[in-house]
Amino acid sequence: MPRGDKSAYTDKQKRKAEHIEESYEERGVPHDEAQARAWATVNKESGGGNKSGSGRGVPDTKVSAKRGGKIGGQASASRPAAERSAAAKKAAETRRKKAS
Repeated sequence: MPRGDKSAYTDKQKRKAEHIEESYEERGVPHDEAQARAWATVNKESGGGNKSGSGRGVPDTKVSAKRGGKIGGQASASRPAAERSAAAKKAAETRRKKAS
């Protein structure tokens, strides 16, 4: 398979890479770099292309996703309740402004 060929990836892996790429681009990462990071993340989580077939591929580990959740929880838990509440209120207000 030539480099850059995505035919060995499942539709789910392709969608996941697309969402990750969009997220990076929203944060200001250039398109090519965002695309490279997205596929690197998909490869890390799922071990590369996993087209269906008996005995092919390995179950997704979702290592990166799990790690990110744990880090976020620890950071939030270490802050005082009043600070967390103030941040939540600020976020809710921002969402209300965007919706209107």
